[in-house]
Amino acid sequence: MDRSGVEAVKARVSIADIVRRYVDLKPVSGRWMGACPFHQETKPSMSVNDDEGFFYCFGCQASGDVIDFYSRINGLDFKEALEQLAAEVGIELSNVPRDPHAAERKARKLLLLDMHNEANAWFQRNLQVASGDTTKRYLADRGMTQEVIDKFELGYSPDDWHGLANHLKSKGRTPDQGVEAGLLSKNEKGNIYDRFRGRLIFPIQDLSGRVIAFGGRIITEGEPKYLNSSDTPIYKKGDHLYGLNLARPTMTRSKRAILTEGYMDVISLHQFGYTDSCGVLGTALTPEQVKRLAGFCSRVDLVFDGDGAGRKAALKSSRMILLQGVSCKVVLMPDGEDVDSLLQTKGAEGFEACMNEAPDGLTFCMNTLRDEHAPRDIMKWAKSFLSELSETALQAYYLPRITKGLGLSEADFRRDAGISVPPRNTIQRSRQAPDSQMQQATMASGKENKDDRYFLMFPIQYPDYVSALAERGFGHILGTDWAKALWEKIVSTQPGQIMNLLNEQEKGFYIRCREEMRENILSGRDLLDEWEHICNKIASGQNKLDRRQLKEALHQAQQTGDSQRVMECLRALNESLGRDNEQH
Repeated sequence: MDRSGVEAVKARVSIADIVRRYVDLKPVSGRWMGACPFHQETKPSMSVNDDEGFFYCFGCQASGDVIDFYSRINGLDFKEALEQLAAEVGIELSNVPRDPHAAERKARKLLLLDMHNEANAWFQRNLQVASGDTTKRYLADRGMTQEVIDKFELGYSPDDWHGLANHLKSKGRTPDQGVEAGLLSKNEKGNIYDRFRGRLIFPIQDLSGRVIAFGGRIITEGEPKYLNSSDTPIYKKGDHLYGLNLARPTMTRSKRAILTEGYMDVISLHQFGYTDSCGVLGTALTPEQVKRLAGFCSRVDLVFDGDGAGRKAALKSSRMILLQGVSCKVVLMPDGEDVDSLLQTKGAEGFEACMNEAPDGLTFCMNTLRDEHAPRDIMKWAKSFLSELSETALQAYYLPRITKGLGLSEADFRRDAGISVPPRNTIQRSRQAPDSQMQQATMASGKENKDDRYFLMFPIQYPDYVSALAERGFGHILGTDWAKALWEKIVSTQPGQIMNLLNEQEKGFYIRCREEMRENILSGRDLLDEWEHICNKIASGQNKLDRRQLKEALHQAQQTGDSQRVMECLRALNESLGRDNEQH
């Protein structure tokens, strides 16, 4: 991704404004503080530095710039996050070939979003008038409270072929625009009519709360029972989850997602206090949906019907979740029950009983494979699962569990499957370390690394001294490649722009240094003492370099028999040793 585009977005976007969408921030000593959404936290452990454009959590060490935060909180990769933020602030990313139709497409998407808002308001209003009485009674019979009806913005579409079409027309929309939005349908004869008729309406929203599609349940007789929006320029069903925008705040605190299948199941779960619940949208779970969930939580509880179709879906879905490195549980409903019916008849206690009995995802997969599949299918599943894991550490974590769960010899399975993973004790150590610690592994061992980290803290925390340090040869006291590379970036870049050049490890180290400075800032005599100490270390390092060069020159002079050069080198070496003694 072109750096100029990244810099332009970060210059236009306030990280505090973005974080404030998800976290309550309060000003504390020139920065913003709030509860970190990336681990279970209620106290304000996350610092947001709007001036320098980064965030840092003192609890879990999560850190980064505004794009890092936005991508992590929304389960996006860097490119997706950058593109969404750029679109928000009207920046055209320069590395993307210029699209002459970009403005036209953007205007069209805004039009479709406006039409969905107009349709949503119309559906909601219909539920409140006499024509919506049947639907209101249906909701009451299903135990839905007015509070949860309002929360999910439920509505009603009259059994009218042109009700919504006429409403959109009154707003200046054309029938063809209604078809493109997925709100109206066109048959083979070219006749245009309302897509949703005589149905309870469920608005589908994106993570920003914008209505992008609808689902509808038939209230009287008719087929299909459920009807969903088709894909449009603003909606792709395999990318979104029903209720995720409402579940996200709880999800980021609980680090759990309850994932179920039906609209009513999601609504019932929220009504009974399970506000970290969301649902798939008329399709099987997709990798894109799992990726999005993984950005908010570390565990997904799958809730499916206990019949054959439900078990099959649970096997496929739990496998998909485990492959992302996210843990899961499989909660199967009793025969004849779904989530909504169970909650309405037995309450939260009945649902909790099912949750407590639920096996973890891998155990469920192992049990299902043993009970319902042939040996060759079991082996195929196990080999395929392990080969698709993106990280070697995950392979090492799952391999002994899979072989034990299937009653296989680990050694034989390794040999037959051609799997080679690091020793288990190595992986065990890495699993016990937080992600941020693993990222810093190359910076965290050995005296040389420790010294470099200490020395680099000074120019990072007191950037006014960078040019003076460079003149004195600060780079000579750094012994590791990562430290030298970071120093080069510090020297060659303005302080406010350096974040754009740092890799993930460098960025984490840089941000921690800047934040730790707030807790222990030096001034006056203390700062002068630290400056003199660093200067002495530079001088000492330069002397060591000089002596090394002199020793090489002395050796060459001795080899060639140049006695005068030998004397000069010996005299210079003595002077260098004298300077070192004076400094110590």
